[in-house]
Amino acid sequence: MDLKRLSQSLLFRVVVAIILAVICSRFFPEGLARVFATFNGLFGNFLSFFVPVLIFALITPAIAGLGRGAGKWLAITTGIAYTSTILSGFLAYALARGVYPAMLGGQSVAENVADVSDGELEPFFSIEMPPPFEVMTALLLAFCVGVAMTVVKSDTLYAASRELERVVMKVISAFVVPLLPLFIFGMFLGLGMNDNLLDTFVLFGKVLLLSIAMTVVYLIFQFVVAGMVAGVNPFKALVNMLPAYATALGTASSAATIPVTLRSTLKNNVDANVAGFTVPLCATIHLAGSMMKIMLFAFAIVFMADIDVSVGLAIGFVLMLGITMIAAPGVPGGAIMAAVGLLGSMLGFDDNQIALMIAAYIAIDSFGTAANVTGDGAIALIVDRFARGKIRAARPEESVAADLEIEGAEKA
Repeated sequence: MDLKRLSQSLLFRVVVAIILAVICSRFFPEGLARVFATFNGLFGNFLSFFVPVLIFALITPAIAGLGRGAGKWLAITTGIAYTSTILSGFLAYALARGVYPAMLGGQSVAENVADVSDGELEPFFSIEMPPPFEVMTALLLAFCVGVAMTVVKSDTLYAASRELERVVMKVISAFVVPLLPLFIFGMFLGLGMNDNLLDTFVLFGKVLLLSIAMTVVYLIFQFVVAGMVAGVNPFKALVNMLPAYATALGTASSAATIPVTLRSTLKNNVDANVAGFTVPLCATIHLAGSMMKIMLFAFAIVFMADIDVSVGLAIGFVLMLGITMIAAPGVPGGAIMAAVGLLGSMLGFDDNQIALMIAAYIAIDSFGTAANVTGDGAIALIVDRFARGKIRAARPEESVAADLEIEGAEKA
């Protein structure tokens, strides 16, 4: 790859943004850092506004393009995503039971936990941008309208949904994606200037490192399975998803990373209709990385606090958590906030233990999110293996791939 193409690579720009942010956090004055915090606040609010529209605009025509078998592919994709999520939880539980007695022996839970948001950079001003509807509403509405269009066969409504898709894609390619590196710079700059995160790393250091390593191991497992099913090189497919992984490290939001995840998935020659359907859907329902982190953190606290949790209860917790986290709206920290109720009701955590859990999770929230979105690419490969050839061309002359300007991507 020549220097010009390298400089235009989103992955390259994201990595440079992260490195510069870490360096700049050591000497930036607070006033200058707050400028980036202000931009991040505005851009983050815009993403919160735009993501439900994005999900509706991508999933609706994709489901309609699936034809009368839409319900089947919805069920298959949801089943694969849920299986991947709970399998991650069971693996984390087995690992915790096996290694924690040796790794955490003699440690106890801290009595006082600082709020990780203390010391956070404050923007100079903020502008509220309420979304037109919630993420889950957008997902359900897309299901209903898309499936209905496969039955009613409304050409006018279908054409309108495709036009909306093109408009949304233009916003993504011309506005959202170019600004993501700057957004990521601001995120890491703020993390570097917030010393409270360091305290959490020290307290939970071994578990934090273990959870990061295991999300990577599980990603490799996902792509090996996807490669066997789809008949592709799993490591090449994983490399093609690295821009999504790197972007999610900065945004810590699976929903905000959808545009990049979609671009990366198309590079793996996944059918454009399949990618447009699976990626936004899995951004909401596939949380294998988050599950891995929550389970490892939760059972570290269970071990250190000597809480009695039976194997049956642990299995029930994994199964319920896999469903509950779907309520997380794809925003930073959403998964752990959705899990708070289960931590208290099923595992018996008190307020201090829940606070520690939230602090530890948020400290490396982006690594779980990065594993989530990268794993979405593996699911897309599996679904594409069975759905390819059974999805009629929605726009023969144009496609999601073309809208996102993906070189070599296969068009619908």
